[in-house]
Amino acid sequence: MSVFASPRAWPVEGLARVPFWVYQDDDVYRAELRRIFEGPVWNFVGLEAELPAPGAYRTTFVGEMPVIVVRDADGRINAFENRCAHRGALIALDDAGTARRFQCVYHAWTYDLRGRLIGVAFEKGAQGRGGMPPSFCKDEHGPRTLRTAVLDGLVFATLSDATPPIEDYLGAEIRGRIRRVLRKPVRVLGRIVQVLPNNWKLYAENVKDTYHASLLHAFFGTFRLSRFTQAGGVLVSPDGAHHASTTIDRTDDRASTAYRDQGIRTEQDGLRLADPSLFDGVDEFGDGIKLQILTVFPNFVLQQIQNCLAVRQILPKGPRSMELHWTYIGFEDDSAEMRRRRLKQSNLVGPAGFVSMEDGCVGGFVQRGAAAAPGALSVVNMGGDTAESQDTRATETSVRGFWKAWRRLMGY
Repeated sequence: MSVFASPRAWPVEGLARVPFWVYQDDDVYRAELRRIFEGPVWNFVGLEAELPAPGAYRTTFVGEMPVIVVRDADGRINAFENRCAHRGALIALDDAGTARRFQCVYHAWTYDLRGRLIGVAFEKGAQGRGGMPPSFCKDEHGPRTLRTAVLDGLVFATLSDATPPIEDYLGAEIRGRIRRVLRKPVRVLGRIVQVLPNNWKLYAENVKDTYHASLLHAFFGTFRLSRFTQAGGVLVSPDGAHHASTTIDRTDDRASTAYRDQGIRTEQDGLRLADPSLFDGVDEFGDGIKLQILTVFPNFVLQQIQNCLAVRQILPKGPRSMELHWTYIGFEDDSAEMRRRRLKQSNLVGPAGFVSMEDGCVGGFVQRGAAAAPGALSVVNMGGDTAESQDTRATETSVRGFWKAWRRLMGY
């Protein structure tokens, strides 16, 4: 932390050093909105299950751009900017709903389910006076439209024509890890929106950071849900952008004293759950993986912790703030018993979860701790200085992968 880099210059140490100005600089943040979120990436914008019928829609964001995601009469999922072409007001005001068309509340300009302008109030004027000029053409006016892609029930959108097809963007290994979990139609079980006092990249790093999981989260270590002494590893896509980390239960970990021997606070003796049925999980995927966290750059997280399944959406809200949208899911064909199990295990993860409550504040600790040290460098050397898949979770390889992708898109 004592080494300083020049402002706007990336350290010579490469991926293993990250300057703190990347979380603080207003110009960097504005460039991210243009070059990343509105650039050649696939942004997660929702679940296909949230749009069950024609006219069903949800509103969300791509970066800071408000977006409407809607299923049209042909069953196709469309996305377009939630901005009226007239004066810039929001077109849709609700988080979700059903509509045959969208009409701006300000001046009643009307749009179809593909985002095309189809109606202008009093376009021809009133009583022979006023109205739009004869040269006005509705087809030439409208909000920006986005390309959409649906993969295993996930809906992604992009503004860029340069974004490759979603299958190529993810690569075969990440696609396989997504399909491992999202293998059949899902049902939404609940939603939570969490406001975090930190730059969006600090949370993006956090979910890729397998090094912290069993150290910050005392619950993981105490109840042996995820520890370095268990089997598992980290898959990183070749471009560094996406990752999947896994933990596999091992009976030989039950007697390990590795954490206690190092004096790490993670292992809390004597703690018991009043209701131990929280851990009554089943191996529903048949591979012994009790925990998988998967990310798609820049804003998507897929979570499987025992039988608690969720997707998370990262939304930037300025250089020092963000929102995290949690959507808990199960499968349409879940039994009543499995649905109860998923709901009970949802207490593990979320803003007040037994595990992830700490993630809601630790990003703010970094934001505050580095506030006066924009040129100082964080050290990201666990597991080496490159970004490739590793058969251990005692590594920061997927964090380095994030910076590999970020630097490519940002030109650093």
